[in-house]
Amino acid sequence: MGPPPEVQRVVGEKTAARKTAQEVGVPIVPGAMTDVEDEEEAKEQAARLGYPILLKAAAGGGGKGIRFVRDPKDFSSSLRTARSEAKSAFGDASVYIEKAISPARHIEVQFIADTHGNVVHLGERECSIQRRHQKLVEESPSPVVGEDLRERMTSATLKLVRAISYVNAGTAEFLLGPGGNFYFLEVNARIQVEHPVTELRTGIDLVQEQFRIAAGLPLSFTQEQVEFRGAAIECRISAEDPENRFLPATGTVQALQEPAGPGVRVDSGLYPGLQVPLFYDPLLSKLIVWDRDRTLAIARMRRALIEYKVMGVRTTLPFARWLMNSPRYIAGDMSTDFIAEEWDTWQKQHKINEVEEGAQEELSPAQVAAIVGSLLMQEQMDEEQRRRRPIGEDGAATSRWRDASRREILRRL
Repeated sequence: MGPPPEVQRVVGEKTAARKTAQEVGVPIVPGAMTDVEDEEEAKEQAARLGYPILLKAAAGGGGKGIRFVRDPKDFSSSLRTARSEAKSAFGDASVYIEKAISPARHIEVQFIADTHGNVVHLGERECSIQRRHQKLVEESPSPVVGEDLRERMTSATLKLVRAISYVNAGTAEFLLGPGGNFYFLEVNARIQVEHPVTELRTGIDLVQEQFRIAAGLPLSFTQEQVEFRGAAIECRISAEDPENRFLPATGTVQALQEPAGPGVRVDSGLYPGLQVPLFYDPLLSKLIVWDRDRTLAIARMRRALIEYKVMGVRTTLPFARWLMNSPRYIAGDMSTDFIAEEWDTWQKQHKINEVEEGAQEELSPAQVAAIVGSLLMQEQMDEEQRRRRPIGEDGAATSRWRDASRREILRRL
């Protein structure tokens, strides 16, 4: 199941995909068309493009092997890091240079093609909310893509797909610049994490269509039969700590409550007792909602996120809840720099406020007396229970950890 090997060779290597896109007239981000081999020559290419630039793994994907370089003095160290990460992740240290488009939105077009010559697009998805070049939230339709831009982006996608004789599901990814110009990035030759967003909007089961194509059957629908309804949003729930730079989190899922109801879909591998290690992709589940328009979809997602409870492992749920209440996100004003500009700033201010509030919060003598009286009373009751407590097999009384914690509070007061 999936594209044939010759197609994979064309789109799997990003510089080859860029060259093909350019040949068929699809706009690409300005950059070097060949892999970076000589460092001095690479520095000259970067200077010609103008900083900031991106160093990107030629065989990359999933946001790995990418380094943003703002200053020429950081080029050499960034190149070494990008090559090392590319080699580790993909077994190929090839890196190419691309002009950094900023600010930019990340827009992708879902398409699917069979072996009978039928090629269909299923609209676009907005994927600008991301950290470390990896997506956190996706939605469809994009709040800024109008009919004219949508027609140009989907037409460019279908032109490229037909030119390479693509078969099966795939995604064409683009950057949308501040002037409304879009640039081809790459083709993801697979079903993507965010495919449920498109499925909820169109009612088409993309995985089922993949099985049909693999069996030699034609698509079960035509382009004219694709109906786009309402708006859908997906939040990726990952084992990461958003309050600590989205660093990976580990632990054991102690309790779980997943949201449900009309217009709510949860694709999940979570269950109580699941041990989350560091060694794999941090994605735990996907929460997807649909409603008649974007405003209602945001409201539904907000409610679903409140219902979603995961205990034992830090996840991106707090970030997702914050995002659905962010005025800038609600207005559809976003870019790939959104998290750095909004979440990181809010986090810093939030922590400052917490410190200031904590410094100002003092207990009155009456409050201290009430707390001490309550704790002492509880201490007397516990002492009575300890005298009646059964002795264990080893002759020792059961644990007294609660007593120790209470005594520590008394000591501090």
